Amino acid sequence: MHRTKAPQIAFGITILAGLGLLVLYAAGGHPQFEGLLWFYALAGLGVGIITGANRYLPQGRSEEERHPLASSEETIAAAKADLRRADLPEGAPDKERRTVLRLLGGAVAVLGTAVMFPIRSLGPDPSEDLRRTAFVKGVRLVTVDGRPITRDQLEVGEVVTAFPEGHTKAADSPTLLIRYDEERFLPAGGRAGWVAEGLVAYSKICTHAACGVGLYQSVSGLLLCPCHQSTFDVNNAARPTFGPATRALPQLSIAIDSDGFVVAQGDYDEPVGPGYWNRPGDS
Repeated sequence: MHRTKAPQIAFGITILAGLGLLVLYAAGGHPQFEGLLWFYALAGLGVGIITGANRYLPQGRSEEERHPLASSEETIAAAKADLRRADLPEGAPDKERRTVLRLLGGAVAVLGTAVMFPIRSLGPDPSEDLRRTAFVKGVRLVTVDGRPITRDQLEVGEVVTAFPEGHTKAADSPTLLIRYDEERFLPAGGRAGWVAEGLVAYSKICTHAACGVGLYQSVSGLLLCPCHQSTFDVNNAARPTFGPATRALPQLSIAIDSDGFVVAQGDYDEPVGPGYWNRPGDS
């Protein structure tokens, strides 16, 4: 490799290897080829920086006797001229230096882009998805076979698993619709309008380990999770009364539409299921 062309050639290798990485990532990736391309990319960058520094930066040590701090106009002009020349070796034109700097910038840009590609392998950020379900204002609650649930479908003490219409396969949306005993039911503060004609809706997903809370004792008004025996009081905002769960089951605000069907008044106001990282209120 010719000494004067070493930086250009090295940075060129880095750019080509970086472009190869981008193409390889877009095509699905291949660990062995990725490792080889990363070797050439980083090796080229290192060789280019070292050889470029040896060629275009001042070499050796410079010493001079201390002179008075005040500088004459001639001294200042001479210093500026020296800075412009940058002590480059004879025969190294400014055009060559600019070419090397452009290649260095291109190499860093391509490698920086290539470094970002593996982040795709982590998948999408789940934070917002974990805070939302398929429930929206006005959507009807339906059974697992898609039949809309009417206001008089359940008797006191009966429960049915409901889903937002059109989303019966949504894993985060199973909801327990319960006809409660109005003499024993105590709505949570500020949630008197979340129930509808003796019906209340709670998430079916246990707040301990995401099991399905499917056992209802109508006499005691308790919901039981079969996995770890967490127990929730339907008549008291589905707060846990036994077991490892520490959070109440999220409540869904519901209403009855003009056709007599049970509808949601919006999504859950808190994430359903167990706790996860960075969620407000979780430690």
